[in-house]
Amino acid sequence: MNYEDFLTDIALGDERFIIMTAENRAAIRNINKSLGNRFIDTGITEQTLIGSSAGLALRGRIPIVHALACFLTMRAFEFIRTDIGIGELPVKLIAAVPGFLSEANGPTHQAVEDISLMRAIPAMCIFCPADLQDLLIGLKDVLLSPKPFYIRFNQSESHILHSNNFEIGKAELLSEGKDLTILTYGILLNEAFEAAKILSEKNISVRLVNLRTLKPIDEEIILSSVSKTPLLVTLEDHFLTGGLFSIVAELLLKNKVTANVLPIALENKWFKPALYRDLLVNEGFTGRQIAEKILYKLDMI
Repeated sequence: MNYEDFLTDIALGDERFIIMTAENRAAIRNINKSLGNRFIDTGITEQTLIGSSAGLALRGRIPIVHALACFLTMRAFEFIRTDIGIGELPVKLIAAVPGFLSEANGPTHQAVEDISLMRAIPAMCIFCPADLQDLLIGLKDVLLSPKPFYIRFNQSESHILHSNNFEIGKAELLSEGKDLTILTYGILLNEAFEAAKILSEKNISVRLVNLRTLKPIDEEIILSSVSKTPLLVTLEDHFLTGGLFSIVAELLLKNKVTANVLPIALENKWFKPALYRDLLVNEGFTGRQIAEKILYKLDMI
């Protein structure tokens, strides 16, 4: 089943759901035929989109809002913070082409600071599925949550068989290992999986964690990874500042824990636009390049 069919089934089964977009219909092109006046396109007006969704939420609806991640999180940030965040309204923000999924788009269309912005809003939760399968496994729980949610939309092909046991705030442990832990989320899970295979050929065992939700985050699995492995690797298609590396650093400091951490993220720059596979090569995020960075770090420890 694809995202549009899954969302249609959910919406048809519960009249509280309203599907909204700021002229970002790529994933929901046919849904208006099924929902009639419960489908609303405000045009390229992200601020109006968010304000309208907040009004509907105040009247008992659950708006599911679709827009490009860069414009949703930045152009409409004040409206998300004030209209949705302060009131803790159950609006679900579906952010298209986040991170490296923006691939051939330049910096104006790259959302690589979105996690840092959204997690700064006290009530906002964050769901970052690794692929279409992961998205569909967690989507119903996320949509029915009473909390506002930011969702890094990802309907890429699934290369990993995911656990159907989804719980908000709980990570998915894909493999146990004793030499290092890779903590990641979203589209880069595939590259982390490939890196783990390459490392296993060198007799290096990897604990691989798909975090799924970054807020609330699975603190227990991160802290246990510190005690079980001598190295943590944080891998993300986001700026180093404010994303997963910052989350882990804050968690370790809060718990007075010290760890060796290798962050793999965008450091003080946007990425060079290219088709996805070329982008990964250019920026050093292929599975092989990730494995090489880890091997270099292990030699230094």
